[in-house]
Amino acid sequence: MNVTSEEIDCFICRKHRGGIQIPGGTLYEDAYLRVGHIYSDTGAVYLGYLIIDLKRHAQSLADLTDEESSSLGRLLTRVSRALKDELGAEHIYSYVLGDHVPHFHMHVVPRYPNTPVEYWGFRVVSSPDAPTGGAAEIDSICEKIRDYLQRK
Repeated sequence: MNVTSEEIDCFICRKHRGGIQIPGGTLYEDAYLRVGHIYSDTGAVYLGYLIIDLKRHAQSLADLTDEESSSLGRLLTRVSRALKDELGAEHIYSYVLGDHVPHFHMHVVPRYPNTPVEYWGFRVVSSPDAPTGGAAEIDSICEKIRDYLQRK
């Protein structure tokens, strides 16, 4: 496989090649996509915050093939159901930014019951009672999501 300099420098491509290890590992993958939990080595993260990465190095939603796009839609629905059924999320946010990492990835973020309305949307991760944790908590949540995705 020929790797371009852009792919060598890409955080997501490095992660897919095994150069970066994320707690929880890969929750699901198919021919086009991988799902994992967000992680920061600088502190606790919002639990249940997942990322769907395109395996192929492409920058934006507009760059997806029809097959990748179809797979993304199905997977987004399955992951959203897993967050509701396994973690008790009452609402799921999904968005694509791509400003800092030029490799297509979709953020999938649960909102849990009793989250104050002023923290709905992008601010949900900042809610005072937001569930946060480190590697051990991420591993536990990822095991639940992985099992769900294998069963359904």
